[in-house]
Amino acid sequence: MVAENVSRTYELDGVSVPALRGVSLTVAAGDYVAIVGTSGSGKSTLMHLLGGLDRPTGGTLRLGGRDVASLGPAELARVRNEVIGFVFQSFHLLPRTTARDNVALPLVYRGAGRRERHERAAELLARVGLAHRAGHRPNQMSGGEQQRVAIARALVTGPSVLLADEPTGNLDSATGAAVLELLESLNAEGVAVVLVTHDQAVAARANRRIEMRDGRIVAP
Repeated sequence: MVAENVSRTYELDGVSVPALRGVSLTVAAGDYVAIVGTSGSGKSTLMHLLGGLDRPTGGTLRLGGRDVASLGPAELARVRNEVIGFVFQSFHLLPRTTARDNVALPLVYRGAGRRERHERAAELLARVGLAHRAGHRPNQMSGGEQQRVAIARALVTGPSVLLADEPTGNLDSATGAAVLELLESLNAEGVAVVLVTHDQAVAARANRRIEMRDGRIVAP
């Protein structure tokens, strides 16, 4: 994914509020990038743009080699489903749905059959060490287990980039370290990882550290 001089401005009560001011960033295959900054620095806005959850006001954003400006809503959703996996701080699992069906959900949007969905979900749950929890609902699992289910769901479509927004923010230090080790093992297998974090120790583990302030990249 490539962002070139990307800006994002929001209109709030008739006032223009710039959230990003000319940001350029390339995430290559196999990258491991940490985006850091204080609240309001623009890091979450940048993450949403990189994930195709929002569109830039100015500049050029390419996802999977395609210019976001040229994509309609359905096309953008398809690119997002094919290229990007999301991991959120609050997990965003369906509460009344088993781990297996939570993981399989992105495959529904691809039109995969029930058997294929379940087989792929079982494979990914085993990959994150949760094969034995496939039939459990989120409220029957620990925070660390829920985060691993969320990672399995993000990987089920075989994305080339994994975007993680504060993936350890709701976890204790030991569980958070285990989640980071899992992300790093996936990165070693070729999945690009981009994570937003306020934790400098977490950021220090990445290969690249991008610092944001007032909607701009200020380091490196």
